[in-house]
Amino acid sequence: MLLRFVIERRNEDSQELAGLFVAADWIRDHEAAPAQELERLSEIRAWFDKRLPKPSRLRVSRRPWRKNKAISWFKSDARRHISRAREMAAIIAAHGFTVREIRTSRPGYVVYEDRFQVVAEPFADTER
Repeated sequence: MLLRFVIERRNEDSQELAGLFVAADWIRDHEAAPAQELERLSEIRAWFDKRLPKPSRLRVSRRPWRKNKAISWFKSDARRHISRAREMAAIIAAHGFTVREIRTSRPGYVVYEDRFQVVAEPFADTER
């Protein structure tokens, strides 16, 4: 089973519902968030930067001009990552964003995978 956190706002690249990192960037750039919350979001982001590999691909097509359509999913056994994501989700929700947790076993066409995540271009019937 795979897990994804989304808000009710679209990611400009994929046109899919935005994930937590996009939401955290939005709060940092557009909200009047308390310094303590911004610092905590930054700390969590730094934690992910050290412990979550960066995908080498974000689309099925190898053509460089094609848009990145793939979205990221946590693997259910990436417990520490999911715990940090839930902490990030709580901060984001406190700023009026509705954060939903979506689960699937069919993420789409997998373009990248590691121990903690799967990145896939969704099938037409994939909840996202």
